[in-house]
Amino acid sequence: MFWLKKVISQFFMPIPLFLLILLLAFFVIRNRRRSRLLIGIAITLLIVLASGWGSNGLLKPLENSYSVNNSAFGKGCLVMVLGSGHEENSSLPATQQLSNTALARLTEGVRQLSLGEGCQLVVSGWSGGLSSRSHADIMFDAAVELGVDPSAIIKFPLAKDTIEEAQFMRWEVADAPFRLVTSASHMPRAMAIFENAGLNVTAAPTDFAQRQTYWWRLDAMSLLNSQRAIHEYLGLAWFKIKHQGKPNSDARNDVAQDETLL
Repeated sequence: MFWLKKVISQFFMPIPLFLLILLLAFFVIRNRRRSRLLIGIAITLLIVLASGWGSNGLLKPLENSYSVNNSAFGKGCLVMVLGSGHEENSSLPATQQLSNTALARLTEGVRQLSLGEGCQLVVSGWSGGLSSRSHADIMFDAAVELGVDPSAIIKFPLAKDTIEEAQFMRWEVADAPFRLVTSASHMPRAMAIFENAGLNVTAAPTDFAQRQTYWWRLDAMSLLNSQRAIHEYLGLAWFKIKHQGKPNSDARNDVAQDETLL
């Protein structure tokens, strides 16, 4: 199911979707009206998603859901940083092996630690099948490079996605309060997942992607931001469909059942 979701979602990403529409236009090329309509839709889609106003419009509802968290902690605080990508390269420091998204999340996680005393940091993420080391291991090393005490770090090296990260976190802390750090665009879905699992979580968003640019400018960064937003909307839709009408108690039972398989 994990890989099936990944494959299916790719068909809704900007570039694959653009190519798919062009392919459909080729198949109906004898019908000029339909062919031109499909080509027009593909070009319009590309222009909108590659523009700053288009990508910002998609990101705004997601990123404006939660504001930056500057609240001070009490003693014994807990901060969880959700995983993202990395490129394993033993010749580089761990901070430079992390993707921009992962580094932004970890940096905010370390900042959150400074808002309290005796805080612990939770990092997560599997290897993705492309690395000999898990993402959690790289995040652990990077956090140590940024000054975090190794004894204050908890790792979840087997978690593949946000749902599994919530499962591991519930197994680790039960209903203890903690602060969740992830990209601002991902935060609405992450909070929905963690709250549905019955966890006592507070949002600490980072990695805000909205940016000011000329309205007429088309670039790859805007296209990437549009892809990020579309990915989150698809994830939210799937989560709501899967858990529609399902109370939190049932979700917690599902988590408990999943934990027996870990």
